Amino acid sequence: MKVSLLLALLVFTGLWLAPMTASAQAAPTNSISQRVLTNVTRDTSPVAVPQPSEKAMSFYRSGNVLWGIRQFWQLLIPALFLFTGLSARLRTWAQRRGYNWYFTFALYFSAFTLLFALADLPLDYYAGYVRLHDYGLSNQTFNKWISDTVKYMIIFLGGGLILWWVPLLLIRKSPRRWWFYTGLLAVPCLCLQMLVWPVFIDPLFNKFQPLQDKVIEAKILALAGRAGIEGGRVYEVNKSVDTKTLNAFVTGFGNTKRIVLWDNTLRTLDEDELLFVMGHEMGHYVLGHIVKGILFGSLLTFILLYAVHRLSGPVMERYKGRFGFSTLSDFAALPLILLLVQIVSFAGTPIQMAFSRQQEHEADRFGLELTHNNHAAATAFLKLQQHNLGNPRPGELFILWRATHPSMGDRIDFCNSYRPWETGGTGQYEGYIKK
Repeated sequence: MKVSLLLALLVFTGLWLAPMTASAQAAPTNSISQRVLTNVTRDTSPVAVPQPSEKAMSFYRSGNVLWGIRQFWQLLIPALFLFTGLSARLRTWAQRRGYNWYFTFALYFSAFTLLFALADLPLDYYAGYVRLHDYGLSNQTFNKWISDTVKYMIIFLGGGLILWWVPLLLIRKSPRRWWFYTGLLAVPCLCLQMLVWPVFIDPLFNKFQPLQDKVIEAKILALAGRAGIEGGRVYEVNKSVDTKTLNAFVTGFGNTKRIVLWDNTLRTLDEDELLFVMGHEMGHYVLGHIVKGILFGSLLTFILLYAVHRLSGPVMERYKGRFGFSTLSDFAALPLILLLVQIVSFAGTPIQMAFSRQQEHEADRFGLELTHNNHAAATAFLKLQQHNLGNPRPGELFILWRATHPSMGDRIDFCNSYRPWETGGTGQYEGYIKK
């Protein structure tokens, strides 16, 4: 549920991107600083791209199969709601019990969401719990998985009851221009989601706290100062309760913007590797990737909504006898909207993935220009590949439809080769960096 219906509905309301966050206070401990040492003489040798283990390749191949099943499943469920007439029957049931338009919507939406979640639950359970444990990538207990799943459901249901009636009302009031008005409303909705998610939603699933190692925190903040980021906020999160994989990310918007490090990452990478990873994340800040992402996501949302608008009429005209409705403003049309969103989103995924990969490549370049530590950057990616069971050279279809980042092989190669400062040249982003 949290990877299919949740994503599809957020996409429809314009929430294309992951949330972004802020605010760090002090806190004592030095558990990491005892293990992290600064290299007096930096290693400048190139780093070879390691061959993936058989376990990693198995994870890659089975992941591709699972992804294909997921794409089919996300089309099948709303199609079943439509072609069996179940959606129309739910609508009629809600009309008999709802004493006004909104409460009719609330009843229908709640019933539809719960049924969709139940249909999606077995696949979510296998993909998000069983498979990750089978490959040794998860620490999550079954109770934690259940708890997180229920929380996602409550958040999604509550958010849907607050937001989803708006586009349906716009469809009802302006059948020809609803897609344009909905697209306009999606922009502030996206900004609001990015603003509040890190503060109110993320902490429901994991514990976020200021970086506990004050030695490495001081070095990260000094690096942030060189990148022109004053008062930077760096958090660590106890993701080790859920996973054995490594990650770091930028989250939040405006006053809630922050850099988040998983505790696994802090324990696994050495100091120089951590500083490069931080330099990469700072690159997202400095290069305006959050704002660019909002603008790009907003443009895609307008295109998506317009495509749904144009496609829905012919589909309803052809199948109105089977569907039990003939207008998109009918509550029973919700599965049709989801189905069209999935189809159009799938067609546009390569564009979205290419945009994401370009931003990640720019952040890699910024991190290298900020730290001038190519070897540490390459070994950081090597550890990410090995701990996350990555395939450093995935196939073209994987890159087109699934890769939000450049492949680990390409990133390590870039770290080995990109060093213009060693031949008297200047970096692309040196104007952003204080000497």
